Amino acid sequence: MDESLSIVRSTTIEGSPGAARGQWSSKLGFVLAAAGSAVGLGNIWKFPYITGTNGGGLFVLVYLLCVGLVGIPILAAEVLVGRAGQRSAVGTFRGLSRPRSPWVALGGLSVLIPTLILSYYSVVAGWCLDYVVAAATGGIGGAGVEGLPGLFDGLYASAERNLLWHAVFMAITAAIVIGGVQGGVERASRFLMPALFVMLLALLVQSAMLPGFVEGARFVFAPDPSKLTAAGVLEALGHAFFTLSVGMGAMLTYGSYLSDGESIPGAAISIGVLDTLVALGACLVIFPLTFSFGMEPAAGPGLVFKILPVAFAQMPFGGLWATVFFVLLFFAALTSAISLLEVPTSYAIDEWGLSRRTATLGACALILALGIPSALSGGEGFFGAGLAAATGRNWFDWFDHAATNWMLPVSGLGLSTFVAWRLSEELRQPAFAAGTRFGKQARIYRVWLLLLRYLAPVGIVAVFLQGIGVI
Repeated sequence: MDESLSIVRSTTIEGSPGAARGQWSSKLGFVLAAAGSAVGLGNIWKFPYITGTNGGGLFVLVYLLCVGLVGIPILAAEVLVGRAGQRSAVGTFRGLSRPRSPWVALGGLSVLIPTLILSYYSVVAGWCLDYVVAAATGGIGGAGVEGLPGLFDGLYASAERNLLWHAVFMAITAAIVIGGVQGGVERASRFLMPALFVMLLALLVQSAMLPGFVEGARFVFAPDPSKLTAAGVLEALGHAFFTLSVGMGAMLTYGSYLSDGESIPGAAISIGVLDTLVALGACLVIFPLTFSFGMEPAAGPGLVFKILPVAFAQMPFGGLWATVFFVLLFFAALTSAISLLEVPTSYAIDEWGLSRRTATLGACALILALGIPSALSGGEGFFGAGLAAATGRNWFDWFDHAATNWMLPVSGLGLSTFVAWRLSEELRQPAFAAGTRFGKQARIYRVWLLLLRYLAPVGIVAVFLQGIGVI
């Protein structure tokens, strides 16, 4: 442990548990787990379809700039807070401010957000499992293409299938988290992330053989200013912020298991690069498929579940490639879900003194119950068509709207403000520098702090105002 940081922490944080807390076995374990948290459905499902609806090329370039200038600095800040606090979100903000400080509420919000998000995220992950089964059993591939777009409509409306897959996915996630930091989360990440990259690479090789590969690659990387609007710029900024899992307590919790000998800026850059590579790789798989088979790249949220099965069905060995793709999508969902469940689990362990098994099962049961209305949102009942007719959104959409457009921006703004303005320089600078081997460490620190103090808050506020419809 870096001695200067240890001394500063011991005089700043009362009751820090220090070495008694679980830790990653290595920097690689942390990076794989944190990259797994960042790499999720947002990379393989959402990023390709928002790229398609915003015209490709220039949108991707703006997104990359936003990741580097806003996303990674906030990610580093969240990991820094977690490592400095050495506790779950509530205990960290209590220890780094004071017991009755308003900042403790930010820690509470950081526990609430992943709990709510996972309740409906697991329903979407259940769709991935359903499509894995469909692809592996011949439902996608050699079959006729006419009825394939309707597969998703039937799944979305089926309460029984949604509830079943919601429960199965949460059981898998809980089984991993029960294993602990090294034995569960890290071990799973060391398998899931390399497997994810191998599957993505295999799909990329297959995609490169399609007649539409060049056109798809040009769509992704060739800037066309006429296709990008101001709203598209804000969407790129918003996705750059949310894709790295910042603002939801996951990176804070993972950071609390990180030793002082590891470099926070180096880890943040590694995570950002891996996350971006997966997002771009997904685009280079999906868009050549759409162009090769005469489909619309601006198909929106239905691109993966409605359009791609039609393309796979027209390919040689389409069932095999569809199975690989949806297993890839499931793995991405699982790595993110593990980090989301770890947040309330860590909170219950630290704040209530529960065993990891009890804390995990309790958090899982709560999330299962909260997810039932989301699983029923595609039907004609109250949570679905009834609520949509009365309010304009079903339960699933309301939860997603509240978490994405209200809670996450507030949490992200609070986090960046706390680190940039509330955290003392005596703790912040050593915490940032610990384990760093950059030759120009002081300059990197000053640039990071400037971005965190001025650019990041402006970007988050802009995303928030767009999300609630003000701009």
